[in-house]
Amino acid sequence: MTDADIAIIGAGPAGGSLAHAMAGRGWRTVLFERFPPPRRKACGEFLSPESLAALETLGLFHAIASFGPAEMTEACIWPPAGKPLVIPLPGVALGISRHALDHAIVQAALERGAGWRPGAAVTSVSRLGRNYRIEWRENGRTRTMTARAVIGAWGRNPLPGLRTDASPKPHHRPETSGAFFVGISCHVTGLAPERAVELFFFRGGYAGLATVEGGRHNLAALVSRRFFRETGGTVRGALEAAARENGPLRRRLAGASPVPGSEAAAAPVAVSRRPVPWGAVPHVGDAAAVIPPLCGDGMAMALRSAVLCAPLADAFLRGEIALGEWKRLYTQAIYAEWTGPLRWGNALQRLADTPALLVPLLGAGRAVPALARRLVRVTRLTE
Repeated sequence: MTDADIAIIGAGPAGGSLAHAMAGRGWRTVLFERFPPPRRKACGEFLSPESLAALETLGLFHAIASFGPAEMTEACIWPPAGKPLVIPLPGVALGISRHALDHAIVQAALERGAGWRPGAAVTSVSRLGRNYRIEWRENGRTRTMTARAVIGAWGRNPLPGLRTDASPKPHHRPETSGAFFVGISCHVTGLAPERAVELFFFRGGYAGLATVEGGRHNLAALVSRRFFRETGGTVRGALEAAARENGPLRRRLAGASPVPGSEAAAAPVAVSRRPVPWGAVPHVGDAAAVIPPLCGDGMAMALRSAVLCAPLADAFLRGEIALGEWKRLYTQAIYAEWTGPLRWGNALQRLADTPALLVPLLGAGRAVPALARRLVRVTRLTE
C-alpha cells in the first residue's frame, strides 16, 4: 500500500491545476512546493485567450475570475521610438498576479482533497518496485513517502539536488536555444488601466506591461545577463534603464510608483528549442518547455500540459494503460501541439535580439495586418 496515488512536485499553474484534476478524479494526491507561499515570481502575469479554454476544461475558470482579473483585447508593440504595432488578440486575455493565480489554483485543489506540502524540498525520486519513493527536506528533517506515480512540475530550472535513478545526470535540463536571460518584474501603481498588453523593446531585451487585479500594473522584462550586470544587477536598476532606452515606456511610466516588496528576479532563463515531456517521470509546464515570453503563451502551455496529462495519469492509475503507453501518448500529444509554437517563438526571439530588424518588421506588420495576425497565430496553441 502506497502513501499516495500521485505526487506532484511543484505548485505553479501546471502542478496546481494537475493536482486539482487528479484529486477531483478521486486519487490520493500530494502536491509538493519547495518555497512556502506567499512568494513573488518573475512573471508576465498574463493569461492569454488560449489559457481561458484550459481553465474552463480544468474547472478552474470561476476560481480565477473571483479575484477580478483585468481584461485585455489587444497587444501593443512599441519600438524604442516611433509608432507602435497594434494587434487584436484572438479573444479576451486576463491579467492576474501570480500570487492570486497560484493561490486560487492550490485552494481549489485542497478543496478537492489534495494533500499540501509547502516548504518541502524534494531531493530524491527513486523507483521502489512498481512504485516511487520520494524523499524531501521539511523543517530541517528528512522525510519519505511512496506513490504510484510522480509528476515533475518544478518549473524552468530543475530543483537543486533532485536525483532520479532513471537518469545518468543529477537532474534533467531541457534542450535550450543556448541563450540565457534574466527575468525580472515588479508591480506599479498610478497608471490608468489599459485593455492592451504592451510590449516595449530596447537594447538588451524587452518589457511587458499589463494591468492586473486591484488596479495595479505588472511590469516584467526579459533582459540579457550583460544588460542586467551593466545596469547594477538589480530589478529596479534594469527596469529604470529599460525606460531610458525606450521613449514610449518612459512616458508610459511617468507618475508610476513601484509597489514595495513586489520585485522579483529569475536567472538563468533559457527558452526551449523543443519540448521534453518526459524524463525519469512526466514533466508538465515549464519543466517540459519554455516558450519565449514575448509570445505571451507560457501560461496556456502550462495549463494545457495539465489538460493533456490528467486523463492519461488517470488511465494509468486505473490500470487501463501501462507506463510506457502513458509516456508514448503524452509525448506524442505535447510534440504535436508545442513544436510549432516553440519553433516560431524562437524565430521571433532572434528577431527581437536584432534591433536593426525590429523597426522594419513592425512597419511590415502595420502595412499588412494579416501578417501580424498570422505571427500571433503560429506562436499560440490550438486545440
